[in-house]
Amino acid sequence: MIDLTRPYMSTAEAEKESGLTKGYFSYLLRKGDPRVEGFRIGRDWFIYTDSLKQFLATPRKPGPKHPRTKSAQERENSTSTNTSDTT
Repeated sequence: MIDLTRPYMSTAEAEKESGLTKGYFSYLLRKGDPRVEGFRIGRDWFIYTDSLKQFLATPRKPGPKHPRTKSAQERENSTSTNTSDTT
């Protein structure tokens, strides 16, 4: 239910204020994440200002780390162990 008595802003405005992308906010709102509250009108998502401030004040976990790439020596060792001599 939309509460127009609460101050709100578009996800584009929230992006400028927070440094997070509007796509991320749209994702959270679409998913129904309880940490952010907002609503959708047509194609546009809006987030309640108090909800955004509370969301930004809570610490978040860092994103996933990239998988470790193999060193040249590890690649060489893995290819030498995968090949078998037929002689």
